[in-house]
Amino acid sequence: MTTPKYDCTKCPGYCCSYPVINVTKRDAERIAKHFGITLEQAEERYLHSDHGYKRLLNRKDDEHFSRICQFFDTDQRNCTIYSARPSTCRTFPGETCGYWDFLKFERAGQKDDDYVSTTWHYED
Repeated sequence: MTTPKYDCTKCPGYCCSYPVINVTKRDAERIAKHFGITLEQAEERYLHSDHGYKRLLNRKDDEHFSRICQFFDTDQRNCTIYSARPSTCRTFPGETCGYWDFLKFERAGQKDDDYVSTTWHYED
């Protein structure tokens, strides 16, 4: 097993700001179990259908990225359901992370270990 070349604990959650985080039925069942509710209740509370997907995670407002996963703690900048997170989140990013590389580059350029380059997008 190779050691990852990134540190999620120092990242503001770029990947959690994806507008489409697909959730499989198995993922939804794991989230339901995490909260002690039925699959149907979990789907109603935490998921929606859009972009041709049956189950996507709901999102909430975020100061850095406009919108972010509803399960992301925007104060601590981490996942609140880490043990129950969807398979998409479990497998991302792999051995390297482009976001981590970008973050290190930006922080070095700004000479600020806490700098966060935002990804706000404005709609017309």
